[in-house]
Amino acid sequence: MKMKIALDVYGADHAPEEILKGAFLAAADMPDDELILVGLREEMERICTQRGWSAGNVTMEDATQVITMTDEPASSVRTKKDSSLVKAAQLVAQGRADAMVSAGNTGAVLAAATLIVKRIKGVRRPALAPILPTYTGQAMLIDCGANVECQPEFLRQFALMGSVYMEKVAGIENPRVALANNGAEETKGTDLAVQTHQILKTQPINFVGNAEGRDIPMGKCDVVVTDGFTGNLILKTYEGMGKFIMLSMKDIFYSNLRTKLGALLLKKEVSDFRKKMDYTQYGGAPIMGICKPVIKSHGSSKAGEIGNSLLQAKQFSQSGAIESITQLMAQTEAAEG
Repeated sequence: MKMKIALDVYGADHAPEEILKGAFLAAADMPDDELILVGLREEMERICTQRGWSAGNVTMEDATQVITMTDEPASSVRTKKDSSLVKAAQLVAQGRADAMVSAGNTGAVLAAATLIVKRIKGVRRPALAPILPTYTGQAMLIDCGANVECQPEFLRQFALMGSVYMEKVAGIENPRVALANNGAEETKGTDLAVQTHQILKTQPINFVGNAEGRDIPMGKCDVVVTDGFTGNLILKTYEGMGKFIMLSMKDIFYSNLRTKLGALLLKKEVSDFRKKMDYTQYGGAPIMGICKPVIKSHGSSKAGEIGNSLLQAKQFSQSGAIESITQLMAQTEAAEG
């Protein structure tokens, strides 16, 4: 089935050139789908002409405003109605696009997804849910910043949504769901963690208990459930540690002639490890709980990550995950009332 994906070309650190480049990379891998580039048309056309970028499955939608990284999220979505971000969200809400991708202001992307595209009925809070590399594969971290203060019900829904995504989109059968905590015992952690643990034991998911920080990169679970404050700390520590490891390896391999020869012999293995540690290989963070796929790519995204995010949006849309989440939420409402 032909997909139409709206791409917010502006507002990111390397916009618009890297975003445009990523779009044309993805266009070559998605020849049967349409990519709608949303932004300042004249500038986009000029850059594409200069770089020789063109594709029959790429169209443009003009916008006259840009929401910057420093703009206040909710108010900018309301006041900058002709911004590339708002117009991309409107395309999805109007049914002119099936999904959207943006590397812009995180809060504004969340606001646009919630206010314009809209939540799935019954979802209390949408959640930002990046995919992290682990020793055994990958894991979804939900939430990583959309909801700093949470209630057990929010985390219950995060667990359900994360489990559905990892099964439908990532192809993991019966995903293992864990609650981020400072110990394995049920009585460990804050009141929120203790209460949520008891609730998750009753849910129709493969709940494997608590996951301590060290368990996450080792692949103890496929879904890590937590509040947005804790999740953001986990995410940023993860990213920082990844950079630390790669820089340390570079220092080791280039320290003398012997280690340089070793690096040459291990070139392929080191390259494979670098790719495994590179979070950009996994695309962006889906905003879970929205009725159409919305992918938030990193603000510092280069072309490769934008391309991966567009492919991720397509997979998300075609997976049936949103339909399954919608059904789960309806079942929960029916049971409660």
